[in-house]
Amino acid sequence: MAKGRRKKDEGNKKILILGGSGFLGNAIYKELCKYFDTYGTYLSARKSFEDNRQFFRYNMEEDDVFGILEKVKPQIIISALRGNFAAQIQAHQHIVEYLLQNECMLYFLSSANVFDAYRKYPSYEYDKTLSESVYGRLKIKIENMMLRLPQEKMGILRVPMVFGNGSPRIKEIKKFIWENEPVEVFPNLILNVTSEDKLTQQIHYLINRNKTGIYHLGSNDLVHHEDFIKEVVERIGNFNPIYKRVYTTNEERYLAVLPKDNKLPKNLQVGYQDVIDHHITG
Repeated sequence: MAKGRRKKDEGNKKILILGGSGFLGNAIYKELCKYFDTYGTYLSARKSFEDNRQFFRYNMEEDDVFGILEKVKPQIIISALRGNFAAQIQAHQHIVEYLLQNECMLYFLSSANVFDAYRKYPSYEYDKTLSESVYGRLKIKIENMMLRLPQEKMGILRVPMVFGNGSPRIKEIKKFIWENEPVEVFPNLILNVTSEDKLTQQIHYLINRNKTGIYHLGSNDLVHHEDFIKEVVERIGNFNPIYKRVYTTNEERYLAVLPKDNKLPKNLQVGYQDVIDHHITG
């Protein structure tokens, strides 16, 4: 991206990130706020959000999302909400109603877990969703609401496990290492991964190009969970942690969302090795 390009060059789109104080929501906010008129919501009171005029307090269980939408009047909503499942479903029902009545579209951060019932192979954009987990079923329910919208109003962004310096997963691994606690690995799990930096760049691109539909925003290659975590630990430093090997099944199982139909440009694609080499430090 050319240096110096600012809001006006990118259409001065008004963006609202629901869940803007969470890990991914805040990473997206930091990537977009330099280029777009970007707003976010926060739940827990932190000085940095209370003092930021671009942030609004929103308690999904108590507040109607319409209030925030009417206040901000966004052209693009990015949903990175977490928390109470029933409240999430109701919030997204109201967002869908808002989308149908206003010039607005929604990008929804979904998950590889929408396919967690399919163990024998990786999943592509237009594969049928099926989940055995409560979390996966929640994401499917919201995806299905969106699939009834006109396509130009929705983007479903399915994200695999996120590993980057700021990610809860990497922070947890570091904590386990320092406290001499075992690090869990799943030897039979084959997955793809991403980092928050790469993910936010990809979302920026989708917004810039007005892309809609279903996107799988993970590495375009696969790795065993155990091998990946061991490489991550080597990257963090010269440690010799205790590994706790967890077998949920005797067979290899996949939890991977690979792009096939909606591929991003080469410079925005990522391999799992890039995630280790460029997005994780000690």
